[in-house]
Amino acid sequence: MIEKLEHELDSFDPDQRKNALLSLCEKVEAGQINLPEAGTAVNLHCHTFFSYNTYGYSPSKFAWLARKAGLAVAGVVDFDVLDACQLLGLKGCAGLETRVFVPEFEDRVINSPGEPGISYHMGVGFPSANVPKEQKNFLAGLRETAQRRNRDLMGRVNKHLRPVELGYERDVLTLTPSGNATERHICSAYARKALEIYDRPEKLADFWSEKLGLEITTSQLPESRDLLNAIRAKTMKRGGVGYVQPGKGSFPRMADTNSFILAAGGIPVHTWLDGTSDGEKAIEELLEVAMSTGAAAINVIPDRNYTPGASSVKLENLYHVVELAEKLHLPIVEGTEMNSPGQKFVDDFASKELEPLAPVFLKGAHIVYAHSVLQRKCGLGYTSRWAKRSFENVAGKNTFFEELGSSLQPEHEDNLGGLSENVTTKEILAKIKN
Repeated sequence: MIEKLEHELDSFDPDQRKNALLSLCEKVEAGQINLPEAGTAVNLHCHTFFSYNTYGYSPSKFAWLARKAGLAVAGVVDFDVLDACQLLGLKGCAGLETRVFVPEFEDRVINSPGEPGISYHMGVGFPSANVPKEQKNFLAGLRETAQRRNRDLMGRVNKHLRPVELGYERDVLTLTPSGNATERHICSAYARKALEIYDRPEKLADFWSEKLGLEITTSQLPESRDLLNAIRAKTMKRGGVGYVQPGKGSFPRMADTNSFILAAGGIPVHTWLDGTSDGEKAIEELLEVAMSTGAAAINVIPDRNYTPGASSVKLENLYHVVELAEKLHLPIVEGTEMNSPGQKFVDDFASKELEPLAPVFLKGAHIVYAHSVLQRKCGLGYTSRWAKRSFENVAGKNTFFEELGSSLQPEHEDNLGGLSENVTTKEILAKIKN
């Protein structure tokens, strides 16, 4: 029964997801399921099936698994998770990820390989999925631009992969409950469509080997990580048959995106890859530009930056960017993504490489969680007018939000409802201790 309920957490039907989660919570209350106390591990950057999760997890499924794993704080880069977190007694937050144009770096690659001036970018700690009316057009524009880009891309790839051709509504949009398809959804759709046409493994392997220009073995079929990555690399990324170099108007400017995130109650977050690109080699300059347009935190994905037991330039870069973030008082948003096979549910914070960094990641998670609750309950989050007026400097603000996020328990979140802009930090902390 528990396995069945956990499976239903990944249903595209929101009512079925909610009912399954409520049933699991009832089993917890009845002592049929034991959940651990929260530890110190965090993951604030997880994609769900709204933006492609390699395991098909919904936000509710991720929240449930995070609670089962004893995560201190969990976050997704999709909306639709906060209610599940509160039901489970889990410290959680929600956000989004997109790509932006950084004009100051238009001649340098940042973190989108082969695409100068283009950067992946995040907003975290949104209080709800209901953005202000004046920001709805910006959000709709993001979606419309992405879908137009996907359709054009698919049209070019269809010509190359004939007879394996997709219909966007029929084959792609059916893979996500919100119609927010990504390149990874399209890759999965091609793998599944090819399986429909070539039912013999040898024929299917021959098809992909010919179309992708590399050897695909039957062991990689029908939808392995290697095959999906090869489809994406050979048809959709730079040098691929469907790829078109993005121009200045392909993505919104970082400054405009940050304005949207701030207006919607979130924290703008610059994302960092591994420090090896021309843009990231100038990380001090890059962060100065990001912060000047409103970025107030930085995201890292540690697992892609080290091999256990081995030193490397990427590991040195990771330590350097964490040190720089601490110096600039930028909270660090840490996670694993989970949008590609093989990515971990949570990083190994006990490893030799990550153990020294774990307290910094936990601090950042507590800051984002505290912001998420205060912004949702009373509009007094990390980027609010109240925060700007209440703290002399960012270091003091970080200290307060870390203390609040560390001390606050999900069952006491409602204690912070209805606070006025005249409230003091001491009064807020007293509220959660009652």
